[in-house]
Amino acid sequence: MRIIVSTVNGGLDDRVNPAFGRTPTFTIVDVDNDQIANVRVVPNPGYSQARGAGVTAAQFAIDQGAEVVIAGQFGPNSSGVLQAAGIRMASAPANMTVREAVEAFLRGELTGPVMGPEGGGMGGGYGAGMGRGRGMGRGRGAGGGMGRGRGGGW
Repeated sequence: MRIIVSTVNGGLDDRVNPAFGRTPTFTIVDVDNDQIANVRVVPNPGYSQARGAGVTAAQFAIDQGAEVVIAGQFGPNSSGVLQAAGIRMASAPANMTVREAVEAFLRGELTGPVMGPEGGGMGGGYGAGMGRGRGMGRGRGAGGGMGRGRGGGW
């Protein structure tokens, strides 16, 4: 099984990076019989892109043969591409090392993907939304509302 983890510097002792699309590096971990067999650190080709970082990172994971991707959170664009490719996504806290995250995943202890803004909160992009209508509950609102409530306080 090939697991790709978003990292800053890379390696088993690095921490899981909260961002997926804009993470500087990926640590690629090959697992055989529930044991870490091979580890490689590669740069994220989407890291410095002005736009489309999440899609580029997701396509890179597909091209690398990932079965699982672990990050702190995933944006709507990257998660859509990964889901369409049948790649499992899992979220891990930023204080967890790559080794700990991979081992926790293998034990079934990581949560499903946590959704956040595309690009790890760098710049604009679409919010995760709280859609309740059609569309399977995946709100795609661009946010940016300028609420002007008139509360009638007591």
